[in-house]
Amino acid sequence: MLSAKLIKEIAKKAGADKCGIAPIARMKNAPDEMNPTFLFPTCKSIVGFVFRIPRGVQRGIEEGTQFYQYPSMAYGGINEILAPATLYHVGQAIEDAGYEAFVYRNTGARGCVSDMDGSKDAKLSPEEQIEVSENAKDSTAHHRSVDFTRATRPGENVPPDLQFQFRICAVACGLGEIGWSKMLLTPEFGPLQRVAFLFTDGEFDDYDEIYSGKPLCRRCGACVRECPGHCIPPIRGGAKCTASIGDYTMEWGDIDMWKCYAFYTHAGRYYNPFVPKEVWDENRNGDLDLLEGKTGASEREIMKVYKALAKYFPTWVGYNMAKCGGCIRACVAMLEKPGGCLHGRFKNPLRTRPQPWKMER
Repeated sequence: MLSAKLIKEIAKKAGADKCGIAPIARMKNAPDEMNPTFLFPTCKSIVGFVFRIPRGVQRGIEEGTQFYQYPSMAYGGINEILAPATLYHVGQAIEDAGYEAFVYRNTGARGCVSDMDGSKDAKLSPEEQIEVSENAKDSTAHHRSVDFTRATRPGENVPPDLQFQFRICAVACGLGEIGWSKMLLTPEFGPLQRVAFLFTDGEFDDYDEIYSGKPLCRRCGACVRECPGHCIPPIRGGAKCTASIGDYTMEWGDIDMWKCYAFYTHAGRYYNPFVPKEVWDENRNGDLDLLEGKTGASEREIMKVYKALAKYFPTWVGYNMAKCGGCIRACVAMLEKPGGCLHGRFKNPLRTRPQPWKMER
């Protein structure tokens, strides 16, 4: 039997801002491609870790002046340095107690890395796969380009390298709730955190309850209004997703994730200061139709955008440049107002102007 108090103390000393622990039974109804037991069949417990994102790394995007500190520090710094170090230390403690520790950091992938999940527009022809592989050597080809694999288990269409649902696992560990924009919200940091997990075959002497405090997402619609790609459906009447953990049911907007991916990295003509206005106006071969709202989103359309705007990307920093982040900043700005979980946390608000910045072109 593992001590929850001891493991949480080790986690916080190692760098985590918050730690929650859940029995694996809470994930029993998770889809196969998102179920941690497909990773670790004898898993009995999930340990979730929260790493806060400094609000200041959003300042450059909020002002339209600096765009790589958020991906390099809030993504790269946490995913590649802080979280792995914490996982290593906590994993050591668990394995020293005689139990296995399956440590799992955030890889940045979305869903299954393999294309065996059969999602729409996820398949590429062999010729296109070769082209993507070649482009990946010196450009930003998307990771979903593999169309050859084997199932995790015989007779089941569950691919290897699967990604369980981080946010649902975080909710199961009592860390917070999922907001309408699908972001994990915690009472301490709102949407400003990243998470990592550890799975173990050990049981704990105490498990955290699912968060049941004051609702963190206010259903204010700020994320919907400030998404430059209109990727988030309206709260009233919009398409939504639901998931259940035991008796607890959560819901969020059915985000257009391909479109979100495109706008996060390229933002469109009004929020991308690196691409000249003339390029948007010309829109050669219709390659920018996705960002101009003239066509739907798919991997094929995203690849056209990347190819057309590759030379306008700033120096590569290991993670895609964040030129959007509209939903995150909108959420922070609203949660800092009276009644929000971030009210009074900072001496000055994130948003210092009436409206978020936007270029006139």
